Amino acid sequence: MTEVASGLQVQLHYQRGDFALNVDISVPPRGITALFGPSGAGKTTCLRAIAGLDPDIEGRIVFAGDVWQDSSTRRLVPAHRRRIGYVFQEASLFPHLSVSGNLDYGRRRAGRNLPVDREAWLERFGVNHLLARKVDRLSGGERQRVAIVRALLSDPVLLLLDEPLSALDASARSELLGYLEQLHAELAVPTIYVSHAIDEVARLADHLVVMDAGSVLSQGSLQATLARGELPLAMSDQLGVAIEGQVVAQDPVDHLIELAFEGGRLWLPQRAERVGDRLRCRISARDVALSTGAPAAGSSALNVLEAVVVGMMDAAHPSQCIVRLDVHGTVLLASITRRSLRTLALAPGSRVWAQVKATALGT
Repeated sequence: MTEVASGLQVQLHYQRGDFALNVDISVPPRGITALFGPSGAGKTTCLRAIAGLDPDIEGRIVFAGDVWQDSSTRRLVPAHRRRIGYVFQEASLFPHLSVSGNLDYGRRRAGRNLPVDREAWLERFGVNHLLARKVDRLSGGERQRVAIVRALLSDPVLLLLDEPLSALDASARSELLGYLEQLHAELAVPTIYVSHAIDEVARLADHLVVMDAGSVLSQGSLQATLARGELPLAMSDQLGVAIEGQVVAQDPVDHLIELAFEGGRLWLPQRAERVGDRLRCRISARDVALSTGAPAAGSSALNVLEAVVVGMMDAAHPSQCIVRLDVHGTVLLASITRRSLRTLALAPGSRVWAQVKATALGT
């Protein structure tokens, strides 16, 4: 696939009943951009407009210099001419066709002059052995994998994924998330990923757009946007940061790895990582405890980071607050009670020790 020259700009305006959509979004030309927010935020509405599936939504959509929609001039490029791969929450496969038939449909959309490496995508998503099966004989995870491969075989210039993991059980969700991580590393075209699950977003996204009630609250790089803590108040329990670093050590006895990042080092549960691998780690604000003195020996917390308080924010519940920390240049968030805030007498400039359980760290 050929990387596009520039990204996607989206300005949308829409009113239906009490719901109003007013967004201005910029999507980089490569990587995964996540539309993140609670149900009813307008994420899927945006996605459908980008795909050209809802002409009632007014605005302007420009992709790689090509104007797909401009309501002021009544320009509207139809969906089939936008070369978009769209994967829905429920895999929209053709039930009367086999897996092979569904995939052939996707490949035919690519056209004769746009060759796609079919075998490579079949291998990457592990669907080779499913080709002869009917759709109704597939598990939920298998259906979604086939739907993603079908979208890729159409050689899209833009890939849209609308909560592809939401209908899956925990095992299938974890498996498909691994496949999507591989896709992230290899795909040259921009991808928009809709989700209300912060763990998915932290693992996959490069760019984050936070939405609530039809508006954009914040957007930018994943790390910077999460560090600002500008999530909908109702989702403050999902506050946290994403840290990237390099695996520098392994503990094969306790199945741990050590991650070196700008602010220090962390021990994490090992999956398949090896020394030298780059890794992204999410630290939830609720998994960070603070103390004003160095923790005494005997604590179960493997990770203790010296930090400085730089500010505080409100949390969803009035008994709690979010403390913003500077860990040698890396932002960390901690969710504590207001009683603890008073007891520890925390204020900007306070020196603290942040404790993070290794078992709480997800990657």
